Amino acid sequence: MAKLYPKDMEAPAGGVDDMTKLSYLHEPGVLQNLATRYELNEIYTYTGNILIAVNPFQKLPNIYSSKMMEQYKGAQFGELSPHVFAVADVAYRAMINEGKSNSILVSGESGAGKTETTKMLMRYLAYLGGRAGKTEGRTVEQQVLESNPVLEAFGNAKTVRNNNSSRFGKFVEIQFDKHGRISGAAIRTYLLERSRVCQVSNPERNYHCFYLLCAAPQEELQKYKLSDPKSFHYLNQSKCYELVSVNEAHEYLATRRAMDIVGISTQDQEAIFRVVASILHLGNVDFAKGQEIDSSVLKDDKSKFHLSTVAELLMCDPVGLEDALLKRVMVTPEEVIKRSLDPLGATVSRDGLAKTLYSRLFDWLVDKINSSIGQDASSKSLIGVLDIYGFESFKTNSFEQFCINYTNEKLQQHFNQHVFKMEQEEYTKEEIDWSYIEFVDNQDVLDLIEKKPGGIVALLDEACMFPKSTHETFSNKLYQTFKAHKRFVKPKLSRTDFTICHYAGEVTYQSDQFLDKNKDYVVPEHQDLLTASKCSFVAGLFPPAEEGAGSSKSSKFSSIGSRFKLQLTSLMETLNSTEPHYIRCVKPNNVLKPAIFENVNVMQQLRCGGVLEAIRISCAGYPTRRTFYEFLHRFGLLAPEVLVGNYDEKVACKKILEKKGLVGFQIGKTKVFLRAGQMAELDARRTEVLSVAAKTIQYKIRTHVTRKKFLMLREATIYMQALCRGRLACKQFEGMRREAAAIKVQKSARKYQAQKSYSRLKSSVLVIQTGLRAMAARNEFRFRKQTKAATILQARWRCHRDYSYHKKLKKSCLVTQCRWRGRVARKELKSLKMAARETGALKEAKDKLEKKVEDLTWRVQFERKTRENLEESKAQEIAKLQSSLEEVQKKLEDTNSNLIKERSEAAKLAKKAVEEAPPVIQEKTVLVQDTEKIDSLTQEVENLKASMQLEKEKAEDFEKKFEQAQKALDEKQKKLEESDGKLRQFQETVQRLEEKLTNVESENKVLRQQAVAPNKFLSGRSKSIMHRGSDDGTILGNNSFVPSDSNGTPAVARELTRERSELDDRPQKSLNEKQQENQDLLIRCIAQHLGFAGNRPITACIIYKCLLHWRSFEVERTSVFDRIIQTIGHAIETQDNNDVLAYWLSNASTLLLLLQRTLKASGAAGMAPQRRRSSASLFGRMTQSFRGTPAGVDLSFANGSSVIGVGSIRQVEAKYPALLFKQQLTAYVEKIYGMIRDNLKKEISPLLSLCIQAPRVSRASLMKGASRSPTRTASQQALIAHWQGIVKSLTNFLNNLKANHVPPFLVRKVFIQIFSFINVQLFNSLLLRRECCSFSNGEYVKTGLAELEHWCYRATDEYAGSAWDELKHIRQAIGFLVIHQKSRKSLDEISHDLCPMLSIQQLYRISTMYWDDKYGTQSVAQDVISNMRVLMAEDSNNVGSNSFLLDDDSSIPFSVDDISKSMEQIDISDIETPPLIRENSGFVFLLTNSN
Repeated sequence: MAKLYPKDMEAPAGGVDDMTKLSYLHEPGVLQNLATRYELNEIYTYTGNILIAVNPFQKLPNIYSSKMMEQYKGAQFGELSPHVFAVADVAYRAMINEGKSNSILVSGESGAGKTETTKMLMRYLAYLGGRAGKTEGRTVEQQVLESNPVLEAFGNAKTVRNNNSSRFGKFVEIQFDKHGRISGAAIRTYLLERSRVCQVSNPERNYHCFYLLCAAPQEELQKYKLSDPKSFHYLNQSKCYELVSVNEAHEYLATRRAMDIVGISTQDQEAIFRVVASILHLGNVDFAKGQEIDSSVLKDDKSKFHLSTVAELLMCDPVGLEDALLKRVMVTPEEVIKRSLDPLGATVSRDGLAKTLYSRLFDWLVDKINSSIGQDASSKSLIGVLDIYGFESFKTNSFEQFCINYTNEKLQQHFNQHVFKMEQEEYTKEEIDWSYIEFVDNQDVLDLIEKKPGGIVALLDEACMFPKSTHETFSNKLYQTFKAHKRFVKPKLSRTDFTICHYAGEVTYQSDQFLDKNKDYVVPEHQDLLTASKCSFVAGLFPPAEEGAGSSKSSKFSSIGSRFKLQLTSLMETLNSTEPHYIRCVKPNNVLKPAIFENVNVMQQLRCGGVLEAIRISCAGYPTRRTFYEFLHRFGLLAPEVLVGNYDEKVACKKILEKKGLVGFQIGKTKVFLRAGQMAELDARRTEVLSVAAKTIQYKIRTHVTRKKFLMLREATIYMQALCRGRLACKQFEGMRREAAAIKVQKSARKYQAQKSYSRLKSSVLVIQTGLRAMAARNEFRFRKQTKAATILQARWRCHRDYSYHKKLKKSCLVTQCRWRGRVARKELKSLKMAARETGALKEAKDKLEKKVEDLTWRVQFERKTRENLEESKAQEIAKLQSSLEEVQKKLEDTNSNLIKERSEAAKLAKKAVEEAPPVIQEKTVLVQDTEKIDSLTQEVENLKASMQLEKEKAEDFEKKFEQAQKALDEKQKKLEESDGKLRQFQETVQRLEEKLTNVESENKVLRQQAVAPNKFLSGRSKSIMHRGSDDGTILGNNSFVPSDSNGTPAVARELTRERSELDDRPQKSLNEKQQENQDLLIRCIAQHLGFAGNRPITACIIYKCLLHWRSFEVERTSVFDRIIQTIGHAIETQDNNDVLAYWLSNASTLLLLLQRTLKASGAAGMAPQRRRSSASLFGRMTQSFRGTPAGVDLSFANGSSVIGVGSIRQVEAKYPALLFKQQLTAYVEKIYGMIRDNLKKEISPLLSLCIQAPRVSRASLMKGASRSPTRTASQQALIAHWQGIVKSLTNFLNNLKANHVPPFLVRKVFIQIFSFINVQLFNSLLLRRECCSFSNGEYVKTGLAELEHWCYRATDEYAGSAWDELKHIRQAIGFLVIHQKSRKSLDEISHDLCPMLSIQQLYRISTMYWDDKYGTQSVAQDVISNMRVLMAEDSNNVGSNSFLLDDDSSIPFSVDDISKSMEQIDISDIETPPLIRENSGFVFLLTNSN
């Protein structure tokens, strides 16, 4: 019973995401929670701020995508589901906000996923702080991420537990600048396992780089003289040469690419792999005994070959290399002595050289990566990611396991201090007493290992410095020194092993190779040999020793243990200076397969990772802590009077605990802290109360059942009595019914008589009334008929009289007008003749072009005829060859048929001769005759064969000729294609010339129109002349006559001609100044807020009318478009002012609509240069408007003033600047639209994060407000305050857009995208936060969605459109949360009826995260969950189905055509002119339009 632990029966079915929320914080509870979450593919779990990551051994969909990074960016820790991104984000935010460096410690045993977790951390940090510094075109974060493949190739190997185990510790420092961008990085490595280079046990492998090099391309293998891995001693000690699903050749190329990215040159790469190949060859050098005592020589020719290969690869002296391996130099005061090594010593020397080479190479790679990445000396903050080996305990534990466990002891002490510090911070924040809590420390184990001078490391160094020391003497020294130490144990069955009691358990170490592995000196002979290498890379790995040390030929002692101790001390100093964050990686099983959770294995890893130690620290204080709301929600039934009373939550919790007699608890500011065991006691009391309540419910139900039976019996008795009484009442009723029937018959008879007399009287009265009314109507009709006839006669007479007068008046006006126009036209004809002489040059150019076109046309026709002739000749030659070939084949067939016939005839004759033969005497003669026939036939056959052979030769000759002809045809075909190409070029040239000709003709046409068209523009001076004429009695109107001078020329025409000549003679400089003044005035005008005329934006209409009047759309070069665009750009620089943005969106969209319906692309836009100088500028076009009316504008004269009215908008031939202006305006419409939409998103985003989860209301307040009271109404209003805030923002935004008359089409698009954004944010938050997938929270969100639906109804379809339909995902998800009896729903009902828009992965996530906090109901059935898993496994190969999060659509959902189709016609004729330009003479046309 002592090993039984209480179980939380009310724990969620899917487990909790933070194990500090567990009601019972003990080992079985932790293990069950991890197993439950692992079964649901929830691999991450918090323990406070410690993240536990369970390796899934499979790729989980969408868990590390960029969308997931975006979700966790800036999110509060614990707000979303546990994730490695959350830890990285907390570290980054703490560094940015507090300016303090942070570190993330990733630990776990081999195969737990430390390396992959580290990659994800660095990837997320690169996502947050990327794009800062660059090195040779590559960013710092790219080089940091790409350094992983290089370090894995040279530092990772296959072990028993993992195929890609890191055999070194790695601490990556990522440096950031003051803006939070990555500015530098550094990688520090610890304790590379050097012994693996020479010793590999089965089924492990050596380092990956050796196998990658053996799988290199063949030319590289030949260069390095490599072959299969099985032929090398350092690799064939294990029978494992290949990894499952790993292509070594591809990995080799990937490693080379990674080296390129991190900045390792091609020469250095070649040198690196030469060193790797030399190590492989060095392992194959074997030794045998020499002739002298204790000497050795190379064993065989194979060893000599490998030795020479090593010397060749390292570019050193082969003889010197052999001496360095076989001999040692001893320096004495008297002389220098050379001594030989025995075979064993030579082998040790060889392995030492190999290990030294590899370790120096690995250190060079790390230094190269660091120098390539570059460190930021000015960086004030960094984030360190520590990927370190976990606690190891094997059957055989050597020096490597000792150093690894020493590291973990050090990190565990740091971890315990951090956990204890967290507990202190929690207690301090809650203001409770914690001074009596003791801290569990492992300092005694660290003193045992590292203390000076009596620690294990110090004793090991001391033993290594004595030449005659062995592992037995070292072990005896340990036994004597630590025989009384409680953490040191001497095994009973071994003389050299020793056991240390670590925090994770006892580990027995074998000291056999401790001394050899601890020595880290370089043999002087090896140093001298490789320093003198001709390869600069190899010589750089072994720099010359310092003076003093280099003169001595003895080996200077260096200890790996001491060096590692110094590195570890430096690491701890770095970690102590940073804010730590912990990630504990767990391997769920040893078979490395998914969906297998081994409890014992996981428990051991939790113990080794210190998680259980952290739990013990928590249990030493207050392991159970609950917020006031949670405590009252669960244990409020223990004291109902406290909930009914008007108590504060804190007071209520204290009264409940005091009532139950608990002591030792603490009441904080927001939480209740319980000692170990108190939670179980409260649950037991709660179970008792629930048991009593259950019994009460039972006897109440039994009472109800008994009473129900009694009521049924009483009801049956009453029913029998009622039947008897009814029988008696029926008889009495029959008599009463007969009496009532007689009375009813009498009544009906009397009624019938009275009704009949009344009907006769009524019909008589109606006849009389009808006659009288008919007579009065006939009199009235007769009077009206007479009056109407007289009126018609009068109208016809008056119409005839007025029409006759009108015809006479019209005829006289026409005669007058024709005479006047004739005189004007004759005068203009003279000027036209003068202009025609000026166009003579144009006509000559036109004639030249026409001649050139005719020439080109003739050449085209000639080429076409040539091609047709070639085709005809080719066809004829092919037909001739085919016919000759057919004749030859026919002759051949005839010859064969004749030959067959003659053979058959010869056979028949021979047979007939045999049959008709006489007796035997004449037989010889017959035979002779037959033989002669056969010979003749044979001769004929031979002749036929010869002729057939001749025919075959002829046929072959014909085939050769056919082939030659075919080749000739192919050559002609190529020439024909070349001629086709030239023809196409000629056609293009002709087309361009035709276009130029068209342009010239259009210019001539314009000149003619300008010469013929009457002058319809009146300047201020001409107006004064007209006024003077009116003073003299001259009137210009319908019945007008114009006085003329003695020559017959009208005075007005003479004045206009004189003014036009003045305008044409004005200098170009004054025209440009006038142009600039008008543009400046227009720009100043539109920069103001001009408002609206009805629903029409004044600014857009003014711009359009000015550009149309000035003919700006038809010019080749103008700056007015750029200035308008710049004005709009300056106006919308303040992105937060939605009123300004809405104003310019309305103007820009209206102007774009007018341009869309006015402009059309000109076919020759920009191709023909302007001939006249006056037309080259904008003002030149304005002067042309004096002589001709612009397209789309009607000019008329009335009462002495010109009136310009825009009738129907007609299309204008637009040049390139106008089309570019339209494109820029389109871009600004899209930009302003996006800014308005993004501003609204920013405004509602903070509210959305509050709307996804219902605010908690205390249980006491809910019970007190059970009745419908004003208090309850106020609390309900407070619950939906955030939703009302969103509705208020939407309403204000809609009113702003309406006030600025933004087209309803654009308003609909904005709100459709905003509602889509709301749908994405709410739905993604629902999938990422388990606390949101509850029944009560579903009701809360459903209430908020109802508010949005009511808003859409009030906004009407004109402005809301289909916005409500965009919330389909969150509506269906919330509908699924609030339905009852989910366990009875099948997968088909859920996926097709309830949630058709949700994918299987989304349904699976909601189903597994659902919990009912209101009624305690369960989620969907387990078989439905299983079916969902099967469907997800089938869809795992489909990339599109792997995403369960929604994407926010930030595109522009409309085009210019959509705007044009959705907006109505705009009448701009009556737009009022702004005051700024109203008095200017250059904008008179705006005044006349408005009038």
